[in-house]
Amino acid sequence: MAKGEKMATQTPALVGTPAQPSQLLKRPRPGEMLIQGFLFLCGAISILTTIGIVYELGKEAMLFVATEEVTLIDFFTKTKWQPAIGEFGIWPLVLATLLTSVIAMVVALPLGLASAIYLSEYASERVRSTLKPILEVLAGIPTVVYGYFALTFMTPLLRLIFGDGTVQIFNTASAGIVVGILIIPLVSSMSEDALHAVPRSLREASYALGATKLETSVRVVVPAALSGITAAFVVAISRAIGETMVVAIAAGAGPRNFEIGKDGLFSYILNPFIAGETMTGHIVRISSGDLSYNSIDYNSIFAIGLLLFIMTLGLNMMSRRFVARFREVYE
Repeated sequence: MAKGEKMATQTPALVGTPAQPSQLLKRPRPGEMLIQGFLFLCGAISILTTIGIVYELGKEAMLFVATEEVTLIDFFTKTKWQPAIGEFGIWPLVLATLLTSVIAMVVALPLGLASAIYLSEYASERVRSTLKPILEVLAGIPTVVYGYFALTFMTPLLRLIFGDGTVQIFNTASAGIVVGILIIPLVSSMSEDALHAVPRSLREASYALGATKLETSVRVVVPAALSGITAAFVVAISRAIGETMVVAIAAGAGPRNFEIGKDGLFSYILNPFIAGETMTGHIVRISSGDLSYNSIDYNSIFAIGLLLFIMTLGLNMMSRRFVARFREVYE
């Protein structure tokens, strides 16, 4: 008997063999069902937690708006925030928050992206595995430490450079710079992961056309990872807007109230070297005081929190649309 015929006789014929009904039924796998149920429970808890946060913020914020002392028009158009005398214009807090966040972005985005490009394109695997954990250690430092670093180091440094008469002890510049240092690991780590995920073939094709390493990094790899880098930037911006302890310690403990037409735009309203209370800093200061429940001051912090939530939600929605628009899929 030939070898092929011998193997054919030993192999059971599968083609044309009718399957038994018991073989077509799905076999129960208790372990997989347990894991699936646990993952579903985790997702449901996350969604319900978010819904609960929005519900509580909205409920308490409605109590604030329902009072006769404040209206939505005054809330979004007035430029003075003094709850003690019935002034509830949100713009002093919003502008201080945006000013601090912009300064943080000016510091964090270039440094974080440059660090990511170095780790992804220039550093060896050994150097990358050493420097990246060291860089991410910055993210584990308590934010209160950053706050006192801004107050005791960054502010004296700015006063030494620009003069004591120009830079106040509490100012948004030092808080913004330190918030930028705080979020550098976030920008760097997420951007480096996006750059590292770009296929090696794109780099080799660029080198084959005569491009240098810098040209390949800036003109090929970075555009290819643009969606991931954008997501890193938006997450970092949201983190900067929501930062609390650094701005509460270093930025100031009072709203920078102003009047349009009387106060200078860059000399006072948007001056980074004078004190200004952010939205999160105001929430911390007010909530840590002796406030009675359901008072106008108490309810105002929930209105600020809801507005802060809407701002970060808007940033995340814009990020998702941008990422979906420019996302590159490689096989």
